[in-house]
Amino acid sequence: MKISRDAYLQTSLILAGLGGVLMVASVIGFVLDWRTRHLRGKDDRARLAVENLNARIRSWWVMVILLSGAALAGRNVVIGLFALLSFGALREFITFTPTRRADHAALFTSFFVILPVQYWLIWIGWYGLYSIFIPVYAFLTLPMLAIPLADARNFLARTAETQWGLMLSVYCISYVPAILTLEIPGFEDRSLLLMAFLIIVVQSSDVLQYVFGRLFGRHLIAPMVSPGKTVEGFAGGMAGATVIGAALYWITPFTRVQAAAIALAIALMGFLGGLVLSAIKRDRGIKDWGQLIEGHGGILDRLDSLCFSAPIFFHLTRYFFVP
Repeated sequence: MKISRDAYLQTSLILAGLGGVLMVASVIGFVLDWRTRHLRGKDDRARLAVENLNARIRSWWVMVILLSGAALAGRNVVIGLFALLSFGALREFITFTPTRRADHAALFTSFFVILPVQYWLIWIGWYGLYSIFIPVYAFLTLPMLAIPLADARNFLARTAETQWGLMLSVYCISYVPAILTLEIPGFEDRSLLLMAFLIIVVQSSDVLQYVFGRLFGRHLIAPMVSPGKTVEGFAGGMAGATVIGAALYWITPFTRVQAAAIALAIALMGFLGGLVLSAIKRDRGIKDWGQLIEGHGGILDRLDSLCFSAPIFFHLTRYFFVP
């Protein structure tokens, strides 16, 4: 699918705006860091909060630069980038999943057959197959690959964990570049802006949840799963994401009200996705999925919200706006 010159220009303006916001945030983070290091009677909690904030800002710089380069390079580069992210995310997930020799064939197939086929189907725009390839064909195939070695110990758990890894790391993440295949009347060559809308809204919601949680958080939502998430942070993040979505309606085929409603829906799904991934980490006894991005752990730590919000955004948009 061709991306119009106007779409590239608008995307460039949005990315420049994000760069400006990050510049301001970096200056604020520097000032806060200087104050917490030089004031008497240092508050360790304040210092740790500032360090966490600055780590998040640095990780945002990395992500914005990476995504900016891919977006401006074109559709094929975007698809290739997310294929690599899926590979890394799947590797992180499998690393913390107990496996046996009987699972090697299923794992090899997941990494080197199912993953590239899923992204190839997106590249050629075959919606009828990439929408069911993993949840139907891969789901049924993976258990069969372990049968020849006849290792039935924890067979159900091992198979389910590999299937979950594929669903989260490959299927769900692949719906981000799949947005580029949507053919909305009058918007066919501007789908890159839809992808920008999704990422900005969901990631902004994450940041606002953190900020409101740190400033006003009192009531925990799921203390046994994610002790840092509060009702106040959740409310602030949802409200902020809704406002940002409404403000960005001009880069979408949505009206202002539709953009606000969709922003609220994907922010909510992103929040729930973060909780689900946190629960899985608790179950595995780990804090982060990896150490690829400073301050945010691994790829899955950074994309946990998109895992749940991307498929919902894609299907809401396709159902209501694609004939």
